[in-house]
Amino acid sequence: MLDRRQFIGVVGATVLGLGLAGCGSDSGTDAQEGTGAADTTAKRKIAIFLDGPINDGGWGASCYKAMVDGAAELGWDTAYSESVAQSDWATTMTNYVDQGYDLIFAPGNQYSDTVEQVASDNPDARFVILNDTVQTDNIESLMPNTEQIGLLAGALAGVLSKKESIGFVGGVELDTTKSKLENYTKAAQKVNAAIQVTSAYAGSFSDAAKGKELGTSMVTGSGVDVMFGDASIVDTGVREALSGFDGVYDIGQPADLGGPDDPLIANSVVTDNKTMLLQAMKDVEADSYGNKVINGDLSNGGVSVGTFSSIVTTDQQAAYNGYVDQIKAGTFL
Repeated sequence: MLDRRQFIGVVGATVLGLGLAGCGSDSGTDAQEGTGAADTTAKRKIAIFLDGPINDGGWGASCYKAMVDGAAELGWDTAYSESVAQSDWATTMTNYVDQGYDLIFAPGNQYSDTVEQVASDNPDARFVILNDTVQTDNIESLMPNTEQIGLLAGALAGVLSKKESIGFVGGVELDTTKSKLENYTKAAQKVNAAIQVTSAYAGSFSDAAKGKELGTSMVTGSGVDVMFGDASIVDTGVREALSGFDGVYDIGQPADLGGPDDPLIANSVVTDNKTMLLQAMKDVEADSYGNKVINGDLSNGGVSVGTFSSIVTTDQQAAYNGYVDQIKAGTFL
């Protein structure tokens, strides 16, 4: 089994590889060159833009991978813009519209106001927003069940915590993040009423140093021994902090971030962004786009549980799986 510091290095190398592979698969100028009037075999094109990097080891990487994998399945070309300042969001989307992209993917509801503005100005373009319920003639939204996500993470934290002290770090106070925190707290305290929850917002999705600071503070100041986050690259900083302590564990999201030999991530709450995004892409192909929210939850695989690490005992796994069944059935709370 890798020790915690070795594990952080392996994750970094793996994520870097994803980023490089993504750059190689990005269609860029080639896709644009294939859209001339004489080209009757032009592929459809999808683009994503993010306020952080695509190789953040968490949210950005997961959303980028969902786009790339979905595009590969349908034979679409892809492009991305990363670390885009808020002042440039509208310009970035408008540039993709001008380049003839069939679908522009905004992977978070922090972008919703800007998407609605650009969509209104460009009624023939199509946009898809993750983690929102906006729906217009040219906007669809992908909405994972944030209540279930929070409950799944909280139940696992309740099972794992020995110190009865767990933590949560959010990026900014989005409604979806607040829902995850609320249900994380409810679930943990349902499993163990004595559990205390320490939470904080980083004010950013891209400040890894702030995540490391918050993670360290929660462990040393509040005795937190299980963490869950909803803050993209900030979560990477939290995990870096946790790797320096023994007996302190993390719950990943939105991808299956750990594995059987993982010394830090006990398990992950997985959001199948690819399946939801594929539905939006198929709506483009069917010329039936718009006025739709595509939901994902435990019933349709849009939300699921990832891979247990061996740090979670067989008894703990069995107890947690029982809670998962209750959450899916709606009988947990």
